[in-house]
Amino acid sequence: TTKKYTEDEITSILTAFVDDATYGTVLRAKGIVPAADGKWIHFDYVPGEPDVRFGSAIVTGRICVIGSSLDEEKIKKLFGV
Repeated sequence: TTKKYTEDEITSILTAFVDDATYGTVLRAKGIVPAADGKWIHFDYVPGEPDVRFGSAIVTGRICVIGSSLDEEKIKKLFGV
């Protein structure tokens, strides 16, 4: 994705996986996305443990969500893609 995020937005998205089974059973999520301030946000999620940090750049943002009974459309909407 080329969509830009803030650290708070990514944290909020990952927290939604913790609090809400609306998206299915999310077992893992990870990605590297561009930040609104020009940096790059790296994130990892395992149940109950969201991790958001800044890291090196890549060409385009990537998001991967792994789990069971995932609602792909709701997850896309959550990420705004």
